[in-house]
Amino acid sequence: MRDLDWTPDELSQDILNWYDRNARSMPWRIGPKERTTGTAPDPYRVWMSEIMLQQTTVAAVVSYFERFTRRWPTVSALAAAQDTDVMGEWAGLGYYARARNLLKCARVIVTEYDGVFPDTYDELLTLPGVGPYTAAAVASIAFDRPETVLDGNVERVMSRLHDIHTPLPGVKPELKRLAGDLTPNARPGDYAQAVMDLGATICTPKSPACGLCPWRLPCKARKTGTAPELPRKTPKKPKPTRYGIVYIAQSKSGDWLLERRPDSGLLGGMLGWPGSDWTDAPNPAPPFAAQWRELKAEVRHTFTHFHLILAVQYAEFPADFSPGSPYEVISLRDFRVSDLPTVMRKAYDLYRLP
Repeated sequence: MRDLDWTPDELSQDILNWYDRNARSMPWRIGPKERTTGTAPDPYRVWMSEIMLQQTTVAAVVSYFERFTRRWPTVSALAAAQDTDVMGEWAGLGYYARARNLLKCARVIVTEYDGVFPDTYDELLTLPGVGPYTAAAVASIAFDRPETVLDGNVERVMSRLHDIHTPLPGVKPELKRLAGDLTPNARPGDYAQAVMDLGATICTPKSPACGLCPWRLPCKARKTGTAPELPRKTPKKPKPTRYGIVYIAQSKSGDWLLERRPDSGLLGGMLGWPGSDWTDAPNPAPPFAAQWRELKAEVRHTFTHFHLILAVQYAEFPADFSPGSPYEVISLRDFRVSDLPTVMRKAYDLYRLP
């Protein structure tokens, strides 16, 4: 890695010095000052935060993390939780397979590891919902192992530091190699968090604050003026649009008719309004015969791979209505709109508009 005029040790020490002064405060993080007193990170909290942070911002995660760890303060407590309770607390955070894997992983750790997190990359990688990035992050941050952590922030920092114009995702192996060259054996957990903090606060996607960067002198993209352009990305294909119908039904006493979605697939295991498949041309399939009326407004929501437009129909169901699986009648007292995934809450909000 001699394409820069600084040695890896010099670069890693520079950013650690910067981190010691500028580390972000997060509820799952043990800061550099605490680390010097011998306080070690809790692997459970590190793992929980990394699962929540997948494809989600820190700002969105903080309140969920605090609520989860108050309710389930240990991995054993989480492993013993009811699936529906966990899915309900997760509602609104998105990417619901993460919540299902969270429970699976907690139960594996309790049953196969006696409630103690494995501390190596290879063992962590065998756990449900733990991929290469998460395994490296937990091994590094929780156990101070010199693993290479490569998230979007680190990719951006590396591509600018070395002025690399090969587009993502194809350039990922090269960026990981470069990031690995800089990962020190001393304080690798702090170093990993330092690079991620640098990308999140200084080396930002737009208008990077190069004048404040601890790597401003060795940064090749700053010298060439190409930093704002990097990293380059292969153009994404346009997202298709799918359509569907949701049916909101309530009894005279205020009870709601909901549907438990299958465990696999989008919104797996979540409660939501009964509805059609999400296709180019959905077929109406109301949960019961009634004079269904349609709202003028539509629900619009975007998932990772497609846009969704939902028509909303509503009706009243009789007091003696006894639906079979997958439908459930939830009493007005027990109904919490916060338990619904975001797309279903949007339908509820439209229905409740005056």
